[in-house]
Amino acid sequence: MNSSELGTLLHLASPTLPIGGFSYSQGLEAAVSHGLVTNADEAHHWIDEHLFSVIAPSEAMVWLFLYEAWLLLDEEKIIHWNHWFWATRETSEFRQETEQMGWSLLKLIKEHRWGTDQEKQFLNTIEPMTLPCAHAFICSAQQVQAINGLHIYLYSWLENQVMAAVKSIPLGQVAGQRILMAIGKKMSSHLGVLIEQSKSEKLGLNTFAQQLNILSSRHEHQYSRLFRS
Repeated sequence: MNSSELGTLLHLASPTLPIGGFSYSQGLEAAVSHGLVTNADEAHHWIDEHLFSVIAPSEAMVWLFLYEAWLLLDEEKIIHWNHWFWATRETSEFRQETEQMGWSLLKLIKEHRWGTDQEKQFLNTIEPMTLPCAHAFICSAQQVQAINGLHIYLYSWLENQVMAAVKSIPLGQVAGQRILMAIGKKMSSHLGVLIEQSKSEKLGLNTFAQQLNILSSRHEHQYSRLFRS
């Protein structure tokens, strides 16, 4: 990894990245409110299951598809997978989340003038822009390796989930770090598997997460909340 790639990864992983990731709990706050997550062990289990049963078999795969499509500037595939991901957001909060974060990242792309003129012209035609589409574009445009780009994408999600648990349960910072380190280590060892799975002709994307979607819908009307989802 060269210093330029490392710089891009650190930028994308930074909590100060102005896309609002810290303001979303992705259903975790609703799970806490309904008594499904009440301590560190339950938070660990919830985040682990969400990552490996929901994010890995769908969102991670879409990120990889979009990354490859951006490398080839395959406009048809980019539009297809961007819209596919948007359409599979089953609640208004999840849909608004990816739209807002995608739009914010697109604004950052324009300010930094990342990409070729052709890529930038095409970016302006994508509506709505989802988070994985914009994130995968930056990684491809900045010559970040797929495994490293996906690692940062998933790590940012994981870190935001841990911070949501620390604030909403609440948990101590040390307990949060234990969760982050344990799941982060497991996630790192799983990246190669995800990339191999994305190349399989028999791959079937799984977006089924009934309980999560019900909790997300209930969160829309939750009386008191810290997070936007």
